[in-house]
Amino acid sequence: MRKPERYRHLISYFTQNFPEAETELDYRNPYELLVAVVLSAQCTDKRVNLVTPGLFEVYPTPEVLATATPEEIFPYIKSISYPNNKAKHLAGLGRMLADRFAGEVPSSIEELQLLPGVGRKTANVIASVIFNMPAMAVDTHVFRVSKRLGLVSSKARTPLEVEKELLQHIPVDLVPKAHHWLILHGRYICLARTPQCERCPLTHFCAYYQKNWPNKPDDPQNKLG
Repeated sequence: MRKPERYRHLISYFTQNFPEAETELDYRNPYELLVAVVLSAQCTDKRVNLVTPGLFEVYPTPEVLATATPEEIFPYIKSISYPNNKAKHLAGLGRMLADRFAGEVPSSIEELQLLPGVGRKTANVIASVIFNMPAMAVDTHVFRVSKRLGLVSSKARTPLEVEKELLQHIPVDLVPKAHHWLILHGRYICLARTPQCERCPLTHFCAYYQKNWPNKPDDPQNKLG
């Protein structure tokens, strides 16, 4: 199956079945999402959602967070992965938001990446979710699913290379949603160690499935027609 056809099937399935896909992180404003995404690195969204209410009660704005030391932030995020480093990131992030950006979360990917703890993936998430920009955040789920489905070539070996290939084929207006489609599919079905192919609705165009089970007929329910 050619790559354009795989994308056509992908977009057809998800636009029909998950037209309003969105982040599973809880947030009320750009600042809260930024902090939540920084905390979510190598940590589950579920764990982050348990931690952030208490954190935001004490540090409700960038200006308040800017006054905190890493040692003061640590107790509120100690159950998160790498809490020492993330406490340092949040303290620095708060100061930079307050001092350099007047307490506002910047919209450009370049400026977002100036913030402590914010790499390209996090910047793309904020640009996509908050500002509805055609930014594709490539985390481990997006990287894995894109490879398995055959959406990107074998030459795409880094998150940035995967990002560029995905953006070449996904319509601009669908990029923010497609980011969540791929993440959620990787989180709940296309698992890293034990992909749930038996209940996957995408096997009829999945390169991984076709390679490993070339003679196994597709479930008729998986056909899009």
